[in-house]
Amino acid sequence: MGEASDAALLAVRVVLGAVMAAHGWNHWRGGGGITGTAGWFAGLGLTRPRLQAWLSVLTELGAGALLLAGFLTPLACAAVLSVMLVAGLLAHRRNGFFVFKEGYEYVLVLGVLTLALSAWGPGRYALDEAAGTGVTGWAGAALTAGVGVVATAGLLAVFWRPRTQED
Repeated sequence: MGEASDAALLAVRVVLGAVMAAHGWNHWRGGGGITGTAGWFAGLGLTRPRLQAWLSVLTELGAGALLLAGFLTPLACAAVLSVMLVAGLLAHRRNGFFVFKEGYEYVLVLGVLTLALSAWGPGRYALDEAAGTGVTGWAGAALTAGVGVVATAGLLAVFWRPRTQED
């Protein structure tokens, strides 16, 4: 990869990492804090909503930090992918495509970006590159997709109880 590609990958990692960290911070300290986030998760049909709120904070802050450092990039991308899958499936899918109607447009872009980043790799300006531990190409994308989908399926199987007409 050339200098421009490495700079572009750094920019993608920094923006995606900062967005996720800010999102996690907002779930923790913004608006309604943990209590408000837990209430929102309960409204989506998730059981143990306070636990879900804390798990989302830790996942989003952790993934954001890992992406900023370019460390364990496919796993950080898997965490973001899982967050986006859960949000897309539970909160945005029924609203259609466009984000201004609370649709899935935004979470789709972030989810696909994580798959692309894990395939491209974190670039030269990353701890993965310095340590020689990067997993890229099809293997990186497969690792991200596999872990992200399994984590999402596990969370939904254990904690999601969809509303019925009687609710």
